[in-house]
Amino acid sequence: MLKISNLSKSYGIETILKDINLVVSPGERLGLIGSNGSGKTTLLRLIASHEQADSGSIRLDPPGLRIGYLPQGQHPRPSDTLESYLSGPENGLQVIEQDLTRLAEKLAGTPQDILLQQTYDLALYRLEQAVVFERHAPLALAGLGLGGLSKQLPVAYLSGGQKTRLALAGILLAQPQLLLLDEPTNHLDIEMLEWLEDWLCSSPQLTTSGMLIVSHDRAFLDRIATGILELDPATHTLRSFSGNYSAYLEQKIVEQEKRWQAYRDQQDEIGRLRRSASAIRSVARFRKGGKADTNDKFARGFFGNRSAGTVRRAKALEQRLEKLRTEDRLEKPRSTWQMKLDFGVASASSRDTLLLDELSIGYDGVILVSGISASVQQGSRIALIGPNGAGKTTLLRTLIGQLPVLNGEMYLGPGVHLGYMAQEQEELDPQMDVLGTILMQAAFTETAGRTFLHQFLFTGEDVFTLVGNLSYGERARLSLACLVAQGCNLLLLDEPINHLDIPARASFEKALASYQGAVIAVVHDRFFIEGFASEVWEIEQGALTRQLRDASWIQ
Repeated sequence: MLKISNLSKSYGIETILKDINLVVSPGERLGLIGSNGSGKTTLLRLIASHEQADSGSIRLDPPGLRIGYLPQGQHPRPSDTLESYLSGPENGLQVIEQDLTRLAEKLAGTPQDILLQQTYDLALYRLEQAVVFERHAPLALAGLGLGGLSKQLPVAYLSGGQKTRLALAGILLAQPQLLLLDEPTNHLDIEMLEWLEDWLCSSPQLTTSGMLIVSHDRAFLDRIATGILELDPATHTLRSFSGNYSAYLEQKIVEQEKRWQAYRDQQDEIGRLRRSASAIRSVARFRKGGKADTNDKFARGFFGNRSAGTVRRAKALEQRLEKLRTEDRLEKPRSTWQMKLDFGVASASSRDTLLLDELSIGYDGVILVSGISASVQQGSRIALIGPNGAGKTTLLRTLIGQLPVLNGEMYLGPGVHLGYMAQEQEELDPQMDVLGTILMQAAFTETAGRTFLHQFLFTGEDVFTLVGNLSYGERARLSLACLVAQGCNLLLLDEPINHLDIPARASFEKALASYQGAVIAVVHDRFFIEGFASEVWEIEQGALTRQLRDASWIQ
């Protein structure tokens, strides 16, 4: 249904995609992965005709293939309501059925009429769409956490996450034949993620649809992907792997081991040939009257045979060594340069970092969650989960003092230094550049600040980019850099890994593992929770429950 041949795209002198070849067949669900900036979003935009390629071709079969495209940012019309945004066919089911019956009768009389056949096919699609909207729209809205909203609510009043989920619902209900989703798992809680996985894998409307999905959620890719496509930011090319993300990872590990073994074997061969070459030089000196190293076992072998055949073999050996040094040389395998994240040594604080006693939280006097009693000790790793809107962000904002405590008490231990990362990076000033932002966090010189930012992949002139012009992933990296610079010993993180690519998430996990302070993180990445959390706090129906981590609930 989709065939891409030799596709290339550049912005100025910067190459993004080079000679991309790809085929998507009906029923395939392909996960598109790669580091931030590798070209994933660009590829989707090219397929959706939102941009034009420099060269190559994109062919849809059939040419009128219905495409459903979910970009990262949503900008609905100001006049849209939920009802108008998700409006189905203009006419009801009865009118569409009457049109379909009339067209079928005409087609029976003139079966060779191609235009009439196309009109009939369109009417049939409209009927199918009407049925889906009538039967499944409430299910889709409920599954994505929008079921309780009024149909007349202006879309402009929705949060960024709600707009994304509304757009996703509309795309799924439109029964696309080719589904292009750019990070659809952002802003979804665990229950919504599971609903989306079930819909993509099991919905009758999508069983024959091809899917190309950009995601950094490893558990999600394990559940839905039948294949993985990897964009390489160094070569700008695309590679295909069969199976889900875990299968892809196994193949990559095997490949890396093979590269290391081939490199080690070649180094051993070069060493052997160098020793042989040294022996040859000893032979040459001996023939010219010089002194050879008679302790060299290779030299002793050559001394015993000075025939013309030996000379030929010696020359062949030298040629082989030169070829290994040049055209056949294998480069030492190395990992792709990724964000280097180190929270450093947390400053000392009391054993009990945070105490909550019958705490009630909310805003504008309305209580969302009550009766919260909990303690956070130094070194705690707490995953804060629950449905969207349950009060997770409200709790973090209460803990940092942005919202007042409505009831109960909250105590911070002596020496506790809070660090907060907001969900949409609201703490960053969009009018300030990257370098100026980091210089406000610690006593850096400009040179030291640029060196520090280099660890977070801000290099060269990137440090002078305004925060408002950064991508979502770049803002997330800058927020993390600010936390590191501040030297906090209690981190409150609101969806910190949204917009981070998989290697950056792995780096973040590794940094947290060695961090000595306490962490409370709102996160929906089940793979991340399994490796990170020592305790899970769940907010649901106005109450907070605590449990030591048990990975069985994530399965």
